[in-house]
Amino acid sequence: MNRAFNRTSLKQLTGVLQRFQSTLVVAEHNNDTLTPITLNAITAASKLGGEVTCLVAGTNCAQVVEQVSKVQGVQKILVAQHDSYKGSLPEELTPLILQTQKQFNFTHICAGASAFGKNLLPRVAAKLDVAPISDIIEIKSPDTFVRAIYAGNALCTVKCNESIKIFTVRGTSFEAASTEGGSATSADVVTCPPPAGVSEWLEQCLTKNDRPDLTSAKVVVSGGRGLKSGDNFQLLYDLADKMNAAVGASRAAVDAGYVPNDMQVGQTGKIVAPELYIAVGISGAIQHLAGMKDSKTIVAINKDPEAPIFQVADLGLVADLFKAVPEMTKALDK
Repeated sequence: MNRAFNRTSLKQLTGVLQRFQSTLVVAEHNNDTLTPITLNAITAASKLGGEVTCLVAGTNCAQVVEQVSKVQGVQKILVAQHDSYKGSLPEELTPLILQTQKQFNFTHICAGASAFGKNLLPRVAAKLDVAPISDIIEIKSPDTFVRAIYAGNALCTVKCNESIKIFTVRGTSFEAASTEGGSATSADVVTCPPPAGVSEWLEQCLTKNDRPDLTSAKVVVSGGRGLKSGDNFQLLYDLADKMNAAVGASRAAVDAGYVPNDMQVGQTGKIVAPELYIAVGISGAIQHLAGMKDSKTIVAINKDPEAPIFQVADLGLVADLFKAVPEMTKALDK
């Protein structure tokens, strides 16, 4: 039997195929507010084409569901609430995602490349027997992604032939989805699988900080080993307060015990891309550059004119930081 066919263009064919794409974005939140990196993951998911579904799992997360419903790019919301999801333990969330995947047959599953996403999605991938793709910075097609390798010194284009593509998204590489004008009008409650019971969330102790969050601040002031002690970081705190900036640190400063590790910027710390990044007393090791070189404007202050940080800086000041930083702080008072 002969079947007549209609000629089509590559663009039309791509549109047809995209209708069969469906992406699950696992939302990161604290039961009250949505973590900003989820908005970047939603933008990445939207570039795949097809329907974008957001899974909100927690204990009492009605406020988060309402926030997600207003996010542009999300067509559907799945909600799972159970005491076992307290603390977002990957051991408990993994069975939920596996059950959701079995029910809805998503072609892609993603989350932000934060501690949450890095803990959860490799476990999900292992259970599904597929290879995850970590920390993507670009989507070329539904099966082709770009990620940084060698501490950001090279880019690798990866084609994934897995039946289910699982990946984490570098937040600084995708614009945050708008939190207004979303089209997700309803939320479906999904049945929670029995608790795994292999781990238990007890508590978390958060440091109170009046400054902006490091990963979302528009201005970041970071200090390195050149500050010589934790007490000298007060120079950066004073400057940051004048600029409404977050304060970060290099790995060398963290390893030396000057500041806690949640302030670390770099490949093994937090990835930031603020409008302005001020590196004070930081030499510019590859590990640190990988975490901040996407910043819009980079200012370096170092007394060593040969410091590698000057190779990526837009503005460089060769000076003693103990004189330059107080002068900058004083100038901002005028």
